[in-house]
Amino acid sequence: MSIRLRLTLWYSGLLAVTLLVFGVIVYSFLSWNTFDDLREQVKGQSDNLGISGRFTFNTLKLDLDRRIEDKDMYVQLINYKEGVIRQSSNLKEQNTVIPYPEAAANPQSEFVEFPIRIGKSSYTMVTYQRPITINNELVGLLQVGAIAYNEEKFLSGLRTSLIFSSLVVVLIAFTIGMIIAKQALRPIGRVIRATQQIEKGSDLSVRIPSAGPKDEISLLVDTLNSMLSRLEKAYNELDEAYMAQRRFVSDASHELRTPLTTIRGNIDLLEKMWSRAQQSHHSAEGTEAALLLNAEHWNLSNEAMSDISAEAKRMTSLVGDLLALARADAGHRVEKEQLELLPLTEEVVRRAMLLPRTAEWRVGDLELLKGFKVHGNYNYLQQLLFIFIENAFKYTPDGYVELSSVRKDDYIGWRIQDTGIGMNQDEIPRIFDRFYRADESRGVTVGTGLGLSIAKWILDEHKGSVEVVTGENEGTTFIIWLPIDFSESRDSTIIKETDLVEG
Repeated sequence: MSIRLRLTLWYSGLLAVTLLVFGVIVYSFLSWNTFDDLREQVKGQSDNLGISGRFTFNTLKLDLDRRIEDKDMYVQLINYKEGVIRQSSNLKEQNTVIPYPEAAANPQSEFVEFPIRIGKSSYTMVTYQRPITINNELVGLLQVGAIAYNEEKFLSGLRTSLIFSSLVVVLIAFTIGMIIAKQALRPIGRVIRATQQIEKGSDLSVRIPSAGPKDEISLLVDTLNSMLSRLEKAYNELDEAYMAQRRFVSDASHELRTPLTTIRGNIDLLEKMWSRAQQSHHSAEGTEAALLLNAEHWNLSNEAMSDISAEAKRMTSLVGDLLALARADAGHRVEKEQLELLPLTEEVVRRAMLLPRTAEWRVGDLELLKGFKVHGNYNYLQQLLFIFIENAFKYTPDGYVELSSVRKDDYIGWRIQDTGIGMNQDEIPRIFDRFYRADESRGVTVGTGLGLSIAKWILDEHKGSVEVVTGENEGTTFIIWLPIDFSESRDSTIIKETDLVEG
C-alpha cells in the first residue's frame, strides 16, 4: 500500500469518525428536543382534563369533565376495580388499549413510552399517566398520549440525511485527499525516479530537482543532493586512487624488472664463463690459452659483479622508497621533537659534499637558521634535504647547486637553487606524483621518480610547504618552508601556525 493511499485512508477515517460523533450529537440533541416538545403537549392536555367521581350504589363512577378535541391525542381512563372505563374515540376506532401499570402504594405522575402498532406499522406512543386518588386511596389512572408519528418521520429523515451526507463528504474528502496527497508527494516521486536513474546507471552527477516551498520534502531533497555530492566526490577520489594504485603497481613492476633483468643476465653470463673456464682447465691442450681465457673471464666477471652490485643497490633504494610510501599510505605518524635547524643543516652540508655530482656544490648564507627551532623529526628532515639536493645534482650536469636559508613571518626554511635543465611550468603540479619524471629527464638521468613523493609526505607531516620556480634550461629553485616552534619547553607540542602566501 502506497504512502499516498495510507495517508488518505488515515485522514478519511478520522473525518468519518468526526462526522459520526458530530451526527450522533446532532441527532441526539434534535431527538431529545423533538420528544420533549411532544411530552409538553401531552402533559398540557392531561393537566387541562378534569376528573369527576360519584358513588352509585356504593360503586365509584369516574368520568372526564370534557372531551379532547385534538384527534392526535389519545385518552384512556382506568378504574382499578372495573378496568378501562373510558377511551377517546380515535383509540376506540383502532381497537387499541393503552397498557397501564398495576396499582402502586405510592403512585407518581410520569411519562411512559412504548411501541404501538397501527396497521402494519409500529410507532412510539408518548403517554403521560396521572394517578387518581380519593381520600389518599388510589382508585384510578388517567392516561393521555400521542403517537410520535411526525417526530419519528422527521428523525428518520434526519438520520438518513446525516448518514448519506456523511458518506458523500467522506467520499469527496477521500477523492480530494488523493489528489492533494499526489501533489504533495510529487517531489518524492522525483526523488525515487532520480535515485532509480542513479542506481541503474553510473552517473553520480545526477541531482534531484528541487522546486516549490521550503518544507520537509525540500529539506529531504537538499539532504539527498548533498549526500550524492559527497558520494560522487568519494567515488571520484576512490576511482583516482584506484587508477593511481594501478599506475603505482605498473611503474613499480617496471622499475623492479629492469634491475632484475640486469642481475639475471649477468648471473647467466657468469655461469657460462665459469663453465667454459672449468672445461678449459681440465683440457690437456692449450695451457697458456686457458690461462689467457681465465684472465679474460676474470675481467668480465668483475664487470658483471659490479653491475649486479649497482643494480642491487638500486633495488634496495627503490624498495626503501616503496616502504616509506607504504608507511605514508598506512597513516604512519612521524615522532617529532624540538630541533635546532642550524646544526641539522650543517651536517647535511658536510655529507652532501660526498654525493656523486658533476656540478659545483655551494653553501650560501645559513645565518638565518641560527637560534630558530622547529617541531620535527631529525632523520626525516635530513632525508628531506638530501632528496632535494640529490635531485638538483641529478639534473644539473654543469654549473652549481647552492643551499641557503630563508625566513618569512613565522616560517623558516631552505632555498635549494641549481643551474640545471629545469622543466616546463605545466609539469610543476605533477612532479610530486609517484614515479613521475619530467619528459626532458627521461633517458638522460636514472631514478625511480619516488624521491619528491617522499619529500612531499615528510613536508605534510611537518605542516610545511614548498615553492617551485623553474623554466626550461633555466634551472630550478625549491624553497622549503617549515613553521617555527616558538614554545619555551623542548617537550612542548604547541606550534604557532599562520597562513603562508606562496610567492
